[in-house]
Amino acid sequence: MITLIAKLTAQAGKEDELRSALEEMVGSVGANEPGVVTYSLHVADDDPTVFLFYEQYSSPEALEAHSTTDHMKAFGAKLGGLVGGAPEIGRYTQITGVDR
Repeated sequence: MITLIAKLTAQAGKEDELRSALEEMVGSVGANEPGVVTYSLHVADDDPTVFLFYEQYSSPEALEAHSTTDHMKAFGAKLGGLVGGAPEIGRYTQITGVDR
């Protein structure tokens, strides 16, 4: 399983707009990407401008498919005026864990 952690920071005053775009993306992923195991959006407890995606993909192919969807392309186009810099993205391979 492949895990991504993506951190996005909203431009000042754009938190609500960014949150709306991020929530829309979660809905699109859930409805259209069967290879996505987890796609979970979070906001920092101490900073409402910082959002974090915790993403898990069943395979490298599922991750590749995610990055080429029409909704990902549309999402990328929306980000320009909402974020205060490039997203920080880390890729991890799961070793072990507990799922309930």
